[in-house]
Amino acid sequence: MVAWYRNCIPVRLPFRIDRAMKAQRVAAGILGMVVVFVLLVAGTLIAKSRTPAVESTGPVTSSADLRIKEAQIEEETGGVRWRLKAEQALIFDAEGRTALRKISVDVFERDRSWSIVGEEGDLFQATRNLEIRNNVVLTSSDGLRLETSVLRWQGAEKRLWTDAPVRLSRGGAVADGTALDVRMGDESTTLAGPVHTIFTQTGK
Repeated sequence: MVAWYRNCIPVRLPFRIDRAMKAQRVAAGILGMVVVFVLLVAGTLIAKSRTPAVESTGPVTSSADLRIKEAQIEEETGGVRWRLKAEQALIFDAEGRTALRKISVDVFERDRSWSIVGEEGDLFQATRNLEIRNNVVLTSSDGLRLETSVLRWQGAEKRLWTDAPVRLSRGGAVADGTALDVRMGDESTTLAGPVHTIFTQTGK
């Protein structure tokens, strides 16, 4: 096992991690499409009637305009199948915000699949911004894994970022950083330091 520290921003990642980061840019694109999908879901959640229980809420239980329990939405568009699950969705019309609890998003393409999970999050319809918090894990079928405590998507800037500690791993290569910034517009990825990179070599 080889390990070293670097203390520079931006950091030039070793080859194997750099390949993983290129895959991460693809993951950012997928997440962007997930955000658009979730925005559509927020507007049509009730009409689709895909939830076992829908409850109106008063001021005693919540300030939300509507609470939806065990939300589950599935759609297929352009050969891509989406599945969104949330233990609870709280819709705040005045704020243009939908609060989600126990989030799970799965994306299935013909040759790959993606999964994003988190304990809670907020979706803002006007800006198409999304924030997922607490035990956030993004995984892909080709072995890429991203772990952090908060992950944000800014729709206008096409920016996926976190200012919390983040771990990227793939195929025995692990990179730990203090923040991550993926900008799809210029295809740049910055893993802020100090960065701790580990390679684990198996049998020759």
